[in-house]
Amino acid sequence: MAKSVKKWVSVATRPKPQKPDDSEKAAIISACEVFVTEVLKPRFLPVITPTPFNYPVDITGAWAGGRYRFLQRYRSGFAHNLGEEFDMPFARIDRMGPDNFDIYWRRHNDTWWKVHSGVTFAGALRLLETDKLLHPF
Repeated sequence: MAKSVKKWVSVATRPKPQKPDDSEKAAIISACEVFVTEVLKPRFLPVITPTPFNYPVDITGAWAGGRYRFLQRYRSGFAHNLGEEFDMPFARIDRMGPDNFDIYWRRHNDTWWKVHSGVTFAGALRLLETDKLLHPF
């Protein structure tokens, strides 16, 4: 019987998001905050309706390492942890270069899936508004 030979092989890694300079970062954060306030909140969270389960109370965003994540804040209605809050990201944009962004969707098992690649910033916001997969839960 032939003996199998095991070898180490290199695996291609995903390119990492590029960090912008401070002025571009501030512009991206500002535009995303306006997008959340003027588009996402009125459309997906016009009123807060408490339930006996987890229910959404806010939509926000956060910048981290070349990425902007869109988050939905939930409050617990369960008796054992009534009123506790937690954030769940639902989409993110990764800055891959000057005006070049990848868009990711967060699955229920906390893995990120790239759904759009190489779009402009304006195109990324438009896709976040129109692509139902990227909408908050």
